[in-house]
Amino acid sequence: MKLVIWDIDGTLVDSHAQIMQAMEAGTTRAGLPPLPAAQVSSIVGLSLPVAVATLLPDADPATHAEVVEGYRSHYFAARSAAESPLFPGALDCLEQLAARSDLLMAVATGKSRRGLDGLLAAHGLGGYFVATHCADGHPSKPAPGMILSCLSDTGARDAVMIGDTSFDMLMARNAGIAGLGVGWGHHPAAELFAAGARSVATDFPQLHALIEEWAA
Repeated sequence: MKLVIWDIDGTLVDSHAQIMQAMEAGTTRAGLPPLPAAQVSSIVGLSLPVAVATLLPDADPATHAEVVEGYRSHYFAARSAAESPLFPGALDCLEQLAARSDLLMAVATGKSRRGLDGLLAAHGLGGYFVATHCADGHPSKPAPGMILSCLSDTGARDAVMIGDTSFDMLMARNAGIAGLGVGWGHHPAAELFAAGARSVATDFPQLHALIEEWAA
């Protein structure tokens, strides 16, 4: 069996607006001005505490904690009103891959367990993935722990990581597996290639073809 491991934010789900609004709520709670959108996009994929510390390297731990708490409070309130949508073509791609008897699918995401489980339930995606690993209980990307746990859970020996950030591609490289990037997320294609992406898809039909080519 081969294993396709998915990132969530910026790869399967268009959570850009919620992430930007939540980070602004976090900095406002801490008495800080909003951060530029490009700067916030640059850290998407990291676990939240690591992301905040990266964005605000000169702030003290108490300020980091305030930003994290403000982010989480706003994000979960926004999710209760409306979950972030799937990107067009995402569900079709998952369905086509799930129909193959020689492939398994898993998740490796910087989201919390609460956030991941809520999103999977909201979109009815839980049945597609045989393993799900997230920021809770694992070092932040690009450490390879989440991928290694997916491999251990499934017994797969060959895997590919699908993601929209350089952290996903670096995590794949650190775990010794292939990485395929998507061009509709938070990091530009040039950064994905620099981090080790084998290819970068521009839409889900192309991504599906790239996965089929890898799995052949």
